[in-house]
Amino acid sequence: MLDVAATAGVSVATVSAFVNGTVPVSTELRGRIEQAIRSIGYKRNAIARSLKMGTTKTIGLVIADITNPFFTDVTSVIQDVLHRSGYAVMLCCTDEDPAVQDEQISLLLDRMVDGLIIAPAGDDHALERMLSRADIPIVLIDRICGGINADAVVLDNQRAVQDAINYLISLGHRRIGYISGSLDTSTGIGRLAGYKAALESAGIPISDDLIRFGNFRERDAYNAAIQLLVQSDRPSALFSANNLMVIGVMKAIRDTGLRCPDDISVSSFDDFPWADVFQPNLTTIAQPVQTIGEQAARLILGRIAHRGDQPPQRIVLSGRLMIRDSCRPVSDSLLDPESAWNGAPHPWFPHAKE
Repeated sequence: MLDVAATAGVSVATVSAFVNGTVPVSTELRGRIEQAIRSIGYKRNAIARSLKMGTTKTIGLVIADITNPFFTDVTSVIQDVLHRSGYAVMLCCTDEDPAVQDEQISLLLDRMVDGLIIAPAGDDHALERMLSRADIPIVLIDRICGGINADAVVLDNQRAVQDAINYLISLGHRRIGYISGSLDTSTGIGRLAGYKAALESAGIPISDDLIRFGNFRERDAYNAAIQLLVQSDRPSALFSANNLMVIGVMKAIRDTGLRCPDDISVSSFDDFPWADVFQPNLTTIAQPVQTIGEQAARLILGRIAHRGDQPPQRIVLSGRLMIRDSCRPVSDSLLDPESAWNGAPHPWFPHAKE
């Protein structure tokens, strides 16, 4: 800044006012300063500025799986909203590993980010202790962590899965296999609870033989689906608790010589860009990705602007069942006459197509 001031023939205070936008600078002085900056190649020292101003204008964003379209879409929305407000995003991916998560959050705190938006990997006490000592705003997305008292934007996972399983039941399915995510996450717990609640409401016994764990991973889901499909009394429908796992499920159906939906119906949590390109088009639960990202960004900006003792907000959103072609009514010959679906609108789902 000394060099810029000398080259432009102005005071250092004037250069500082121009660079930081703290005081209006005349058009004539602005032109001289801009010319001096270009001629000597001056760049503002962001670290020094953040130490002086007490802000880095940066938000740390920690997601669980960068290969999952849900997280990449939410990241895009958050980044867009924060960028418009003058904030940059530092993105970290935990790969569902709590140890990696702890390292990355420590790194972000060392970089003096102004706030953290986190999709927690596991309900981890180390994470709770770390965040309780972090004197910055925190927003949880997609998942909550029991001991963390922070703003959160989540989906009503139990209700969403319950709706999807109710739809399969309305088509006559009684043996419905469930590929679960990790129960170390609130999403895994809530979605499995929705599966069980739908069966209980319909008077269908819950069988552990129909529940397998795919841990939100394609390969694990493939192995889990194979275990269900080779049973002598295999399920007539499968539900996958996220979008990556449904890819493993579809590969397992192919590799066992079955066809969807002729031999087995399939539904999945999370809509994704190629769900309606798959053959057959997949019936899914769509999350309001745009709203999740916008609300998370709004909450973190609000906390940064207005520090205080206001209680944390928990925004709970609803999923939407997208009915496509991957689910088919069970053959009438396999059903009790009173439960057979005859193609008429069902009271839960009046529309048979998306």
